[in-house]
Amino acid sequence: MISWRNPDVRHREWGLSTYVEAVEEAMNVCRAITGAREVNLMGACAGGLTIAALQGHLQAKRQLRRVSSATYLVSLLDSQMDTPATLFADEQTLEAAKRRSYQKGVLEGRDMAKIFAWMRPNDLIWSYFVNNYLLGKEPPAFDILYWNSDNTRLPAALHGDLLDFFKHNPLNHPGGLEVCGTPIDLQKVTVDSFSVAGINDHITPWDAVYRSTLLLGGERRFVLSNSGHVQSILNPPSNPKANFVEGTKLSSDPRAWYYDAKQVDGSWWTQWLGWIQQRSGAQKETRMTLGNQNYPPMEAAPGIYVRVR
Repeated sequence: MISWRNPDVRHREWGLSTYVEAVEEAMNVCRAITGAREVNLMGACAGGLTIAALQGHLQAKRQLRRVSSATYLVSLLDSQMDTPATLFADEQTLEAAKRRSYQKGVLEGRDMAKIFAWMRPNDLIWSYFVNNYLLGKEPPAFDILYWNSDNTRLPAALHGDLLDFFKHNPLNHPGGLEVCGTPIDLQKVTVDSFSVAGINDHITPWDAVYRSTLLLGGERRFVLSNSGHVQSILNPPSNPKANFVEGTKLSSDPRAWYYDAKQVDGSWWTQWLGWIQQRSGAQKETRMTLGNQNYPPMEAAPGIYVRVR
């Protein structure tokens, strides 16, 4: 598991390629420690974009055989979206945002939280204004929102790369995105994939996640969970309200797919477990030691980066 480091001004130049290189290094270290030839990748939100770019990079280097499968959780590869936040995303505004974050070195987490809030203003802005400010009510305790408020900064270069990603939608055509010096063509990424979207997700709308699935090569599976951006992932079998929608065939139209799909009671976790086990080889005895001679353990989890403010 890779934890995002909370960057500061020293990391201004860290862009998407920097993160792709880091994930590739971590993947190779895991292979060296475990002795496994292949890995099963999983990425959530921006992590999904990162592992997709990594696979495109590996494919260009003819090293994609290192990856057995890829799971994408609420991840956008197709960045075409219609949300209130896009009303502010003209050329001048995007360039001003790039300049501002580059001058500061980072995009502050609270600024990114504001962007996400304006994607669903009635629920995430005006309801709090009415209930908390006008009516003087205390907001109810909610563990998911508490976790959600623990935000992180973005390096200026990565912020710029993400703005360009949403502006140009580069993965929609071969070679539109280049990372680590290699052009990316997702149709040539023939790794089996499992994609999860949330029907109430305002950050990565489910139809955009669905279209993202269609960009991938290989055998593709798409499930639509019954929650939002975070809760669609945190949807264990013990949740009595858990359900998801799945169709047998992926069509080009998300709405047509939804019309033909069927609702399944229970958590998608159990479906994914069976899927991933089929792509994981024979089970082996659990290792009880961490690392190896070349890669000794550094410190206990969660590690120093998690405590950085």
